[in-house]
Amino acid sequence: MDDNAPPHRGRIVTARLQEVGVPHMVWPSMSPDLNPIEHVWDQLKQRLDDRTPPPRDLAELRVALVEECNALPQDNIKRLVRSMRRRCQAVIAANDWAHPSGTYTFNKTCV
Repeated sequence: MDDNAPPHRGRIVTARLQEVGVPHMVWPSMSPDLNPIEHVWDQLKQRLDDRTPPPRDLAELRVALVEECNALPQDNIKRLVRSMRRRCQAVIAANDWAHPSGTYTFNKTCV
C-alpha cells in the first residue's frame, strides 16, 4: 500500500513492484485515518518541536530524530495499529465514503 505520493509512483518504483509481483492498490492520498504511520510522524514532529534547544544543523537534527524515534512510546504505536479495524469500519459505514470527521474522503475500491 502506498498513498500515491510522487516518490511511490515513479517509473523505477512502479517497474520494480511489478517485477516482484506487488500489485498496485487504489488508495487515496491524504488518508491518515487509514494510514497510522501519519500519526506516528505527527508525534515525532511534535517531540522535535518541543526540544529545547532545537537542533541547530542537519547533524543535530539527525541525532534528535534518532533519540525521539527511540523514545516514542510503543503503546501509542500499538494503539494506532489496533485501531485500524475501527477506522476501516468507520469509513465503510459512512454512506458517502467520507470519514465521519468529514476531513477525508475515500475511494470505495480501497476498502
